[in-house]
Amino acid sequence: MTDVTNDVHGPPTRRYEYVTDGAEIYRRSFATIRAEARLDHLPEDARVVAVRMVHASGDVELTQHIAVHPRLVSAAREALKAGAPVLTDAHMIASGITRARLPRDNEVVCTLRDERVPALAKAWGTTRSAAAVSLWGDRVDGSVVAIGNAPTALFHLLETIADGGPRPAAIVGIPVGFIGSAESKTALAENPFDIPWLVVRGRRGGSALAASAVNALAREEEL
Repeated sequence: MTDVTNDVHGPPTRRYEYVTDGAEIYRRSFATIRAEARLDHLPEDARVVAVRMVHASGDVELTQHIAVHPRLVSAAREALKAGAPVLTDAHMIASGITRARLPRDNEVVCTLRDERVPALAKAWGTTRSAAAVSLWGDRVDGSVVAIGNAPTALFHLLETIADGGPRPAAIVGIPVGFIGSAESKTALAENPFDIPWLVVRGRRGGSALAASAVNALAREEEL
């Protein structure tokens, strides 16, 4: 076996007091979240999802803004176990999803870089993120959707469904921003299609939160 220490300089002089054991950092991090974050208002099976999201954000107050449909966890996990794809609005979400956690080697799809997107966005007078949603096509049916970047993508998806388009099994709707973010999440939470959802109310959101939620939904665990 090659001695990798021959190829690098030795460790730097330790000048700060900090924990260096990865397992201990992991254990203490989640213990801190459990001790400090409010979780009692969430469905019991959704609390592990919220804990993962807090871990991704470093913000224990985040849970006060998380709202979850009572069937979100069961619907998403059943869909993933059946092999449903995960559809995302941002490549950062797709990159942040841990493939090893997915139960059926599920396809993770982001169509934002599809060559048709710019022309569609221009023709429809919308954002590229919204136009990319239309390229999901029939893959939407029974899928798990994770939107963490563009409120327009979430609005567009809901409008497509209202027009008779295919319905996802579950939607994680956490678009971030100052324009349309809070409103798009309210629209999702009030959707009349009985599609289970998870939102972070207000302006908070982002790809890291969306990916962490999917990772928690992909595998049952206790933290």
